[in-house]
Amino acid sequence: MKFKIKVWRQKNAKAKGKFVTYDIDNISSDTSFLEMLDILNDKLISEEKEPVAFDHDCREGICGMCSLYINGEAHGPDTLVTTCQLHMRKFTDGQTITVEPWRSAGFPVVKDLIVNRGAFDKILQAGGFISVNTGGAQDANTVPISKKDADESMDAAACVGCGACVATCKNGSAMLFVAARVSSLAKLPQGRIEGAVRAKAMVAKMDELGFGACTNTGACQAECPKGISISHIARLNREFLSAKLHD
Repeated sequence: MKFKIKVWRQKNAKAKGKFVTYDIDNISSDTSFLEMLDILNDKLISEEKEPVAFDHDCREGICGMCSLYINGEAHGPDTLVTTCQLHMRKFTDGQTITVEPWRSAGFPVVKDLIVNRGAFDKILQAGGFISVNTGGAQDANTVPISKKDADESMDAAACVGCGACVATCKNGSAMLFVAARVSSLAKLPQGRIEGAVRAKAMVAKMDELGFGACTNTGACQAECPKGISISHIARLNREFLSAKLHD
């Protein structure tokens, strides 16, 4: 298979970026998207050109670092996968593929396809944790939790923090990410102790960092590689409003 890869190139955060098109061929349909970028970079290096900078780590759909906007879709045309799990068989031979970084004020471009997602770390530091002593693993196993609550907590905890929800939202909202983190702890008795403080702190930090408001378009859920439901946003709203009313 052969493709035209239209890639966003930007030297640094302050430089003006532009699209540059490269031709690449002899790509197997079983090649992953990131492997294709590796092959492109090998070609560029052999031509003594600067390779395309992009984020990656586990390449197993776990870390969320491989975040790319491909042909106008977060993580590309496949569903419920991260970019590293996307394969070239999802494209047609000879197709032009446009590759961009996340487009959000909360995720400034560092270089080429790499963005700074440190804002998510700051939101987590504001309250996405349990600070009380919950004992060891054997102690946690003695706390009765209904299967329904446990399943909801685990579903929310599946969020990999890739930022697809922000990048695909017309408002650049981080509500799905924050809701998933809040919900994963709110459904557990260990997390209830700091529930009110957590919701207020994380929402406040999200607003402070310049993320937009949620208007329930559902785009975040549609593009989330882990299928996180927007029902968690409803829970976050309840947690937040309850905490505010209590104040």
